[in-house]
Amino acid sequence: MLVLFSFSNPQSSRFFGWRSYWVVVLDGVISWYPKQSDAAANVRRQGCKSLTNAHCLIRAKDNCFFTLKCFDDSVHHFKVCPKSEPEATRKAWLDALEEHSAYSTHYCSLGELTDSLQLAHLHLSHVSLTHQAAEVSQKKLEQEVAAFLSMLRDDGLSERFPSAALQKMQEICDLSSKTASSLGACLSLFSRQEGAGSVKLEQEVEKNKILSEALQTLATEHHELEQSVVKGSSPRSALSEDEFHDAVSESGSELSLSGFETVASNSFEEDEDPCSSPATSMLQEDHHGDRDETQSNGITKHRASLPAPMFSRNDFSIWSILRNCIGMELSKITMPVIFNEPLSFLQRLTEYMEHTYLIHQANSSSDPIERMKCVAAFAVSAVASQWERTGKPFNPLLGETYELVRDDLGFRLISEQVSHHPPVSAFHAEGLKQDFVFHGSIYPKLKFWGKSVEAEPKGIITLELPKHNEAYTWTNPTCCVHNIIVGQLWIEQYGNVEVVNHRTGEKCCLNFKPCGLFGKELHKVEGYILDKSKKKLCALYGKWTESLYVVDPAAFEAHKKSDKKGAEEKKAGKAGSSGDQEGVPSPAPDTVEVIPGSQLLWRIAPRPANSTQMYSFTSFAMQLNELHKDMEGVIPQTDCRLRPDIRAMENGDIDLASEEKKRLEEKQRAARKNRTKSDEEWKTRWFQQGPNPHTRSQDWLFSGGYWDRSYSQLPDIY
Repeated sequence: MLVLFSFSNPQSSRFFGWRSYWVVVLDGVISWYPKQSDAAANVRRQGCKSLTNAHCLIRAKDNCFFTLKCFDDSVHHFKVCPKSEPEATRKAWLDALEEHSAYSTHYCSLGELTDSLQLAHLHLSHVSLTHQAAEVSQKKLEQEVAAFLSMLRDDGLSERFPSAALQKMQEICDLSSKTASSLGACLSLFSRQEGAGSVKLEQEVEKNKILSEALQTLATEHHELEQSVVKGSSPRSALSEDEFHDAVSESGSELSLSGFETVASNSFEEDEDPCSSPATSMLQEDHHGDRDETQSNGITKHRASLPAPMFSRNDFSIWSILRNCIGMELSKITMPVIFNEPLSFLQRLTEYMEHTYLIHQANSSSDPIERMKCVAAFAVSAVASQWERTGKPFNPLLGETYELVRDDLGFRLISEQVSHHPPVSAFHAEGLKQDFVFHGSIYPKLKFWGKSVEAEPKGIITLELPKHNEAYTWTNPTCCVHNIIVGQLWIEQYGNVEVVNHRTGEKCCLNFKPCGLFGKELHKVEGYILDKSKKKLCALYGKWTESLYVVDPAAFEAHKKSDKKGAEEKKAGKAGSSGDQEGVPSPAPDTVEVIPGSQLLWRIAPRPANSTQMYSFTSFAMQLNELHKDMEGVIPQTDCRLRPDIRAMENGDIDLASEEKKRLEEKQRAARKNRTKSDEEWKTRWFQQGPNPHTRSQDWLFSGGYWDRSYSQLPDIY
């Protein structure tokens, strides 16, 4: 929330001047109160308006003033405090109002209005005015008919005028009178309905308040209980909501408008641009594990741990931040740095390449079905590193890049943050022997649903094998983080993934199964490889956290039937046992049950022993932010290895990481503001938008030139 000075109706401002109110924007509705305490207690509300189809107007000469025009054509004038950056403050309010208007308009168009919003749209004053106008018209009609009949009598024309016409005119008058009476009855009905609706709305608001307070108490008590059993820690209360709001606001993140822009998981808010002085070179710092070591075969030896272990998150409550974000799209919400992991999302994308050997294996096969098996396994392996990774990668800055060259794995990769709204990350990898090209652009659309955060990775992924003149495309499954309020965080992937071979027409249709009620399907992946006539050629099954197998479709379906029959018999046996309570099915075992005749396609590499202290990183992930001295003067200044906030967090300096994050956010906003003033459009450096050559859908394609190592006129984003 933020104090907004001087709310006024146009009718009153001329006589009474501007008045100060505490204004709240929440769930597509703007409300105003005399004081902040009134808003917190939800009492003495002076008025409210739905933001459905609302829009704002500004005056070019007054950087404090703006006008809000609502759906019913009512106009409201606002002024922000002129003492502290009024233009930036006004822009924050305009952005918030615009997004809440879009939110409200969207749900209204879907017919998903709540009772409260439906009642807000029903304005009896308008109905009453319409009824009054109808009554006036009806009386005027009666007067005109009476005057006409009088004129006929005075002129002696009544006897010659058809009696049927005179009777018809009288009937019209009577019908008009009945219509006016019916409208009056409707108005009375609407009045009673509004009274009943208002009472119901007040009851629902009170119920919602009680439930919210109870849930907050539950989350706090659970958090305290968790802390009390942590080894070596004493019981301690969770940080209050106010403490979290202070932390967010002091970090320079977007203004918190009643929780509208507060926190996210896996969101992309920072599109930092050149503005402030460059950060100190990361290469001048002491980084444990980043020393150059070369093995006897000439390939660089990579580090096996991070410079410092992760910080404990036990002192922080995610719920106290996310409680006001339910159902919202989280692309503009910022999370405290403690919930991050020391990687940029561009580096997180690079983890697709951990199992590159599957691409090489596909390329070496002469059978298209064998190639499809390997590509399908690669698609599954691409999400395996997300298992137990509940930390949020840092949001890439607009123009940020990342490169990775791995001689031992046979590839090189370049990625760039190409867009801020929506946040889009593009990448392009290629084999060192020109044997494959792997590229795509990812727009992770996030939603918070109260107990979970869902990330839908929109965007097409493409793998090209020039040797076979083949191209494969697919999309990733949806990722969901559970137990945001209470309990241990855990991750699942679910949804359908269709891998398409655009040359042969073959498809691999995979189903990442949701957990289910008792966890029996947790982490499971099942599917079939189909030819272009949709005939099942082979079945795939396994877990994305462990392994993937292929088997004959008949054997797979027979196993499924047998498994289902065994489960039903087991359930019936339990039900028939006397004196036994009905048991709750236990979650599925960690090991995949291998069907006889199966072939192993892929198995996950074991996590290092120190993984839990290192943000649950895989060995591959621990190597992504390595910064060797031989990179100095080679990698561009936009490479995220040089980001000071990520480097500080990796080195264990959480305070410096938070300060640098704040500085970069402020720098980004200033740069965006300067571009807006000069009507300058942001231009991507290494990627350009165009149609995917295989799907014809819009994509971000590598424009080349990066590996020439000519990095002139790059933006200063750090």
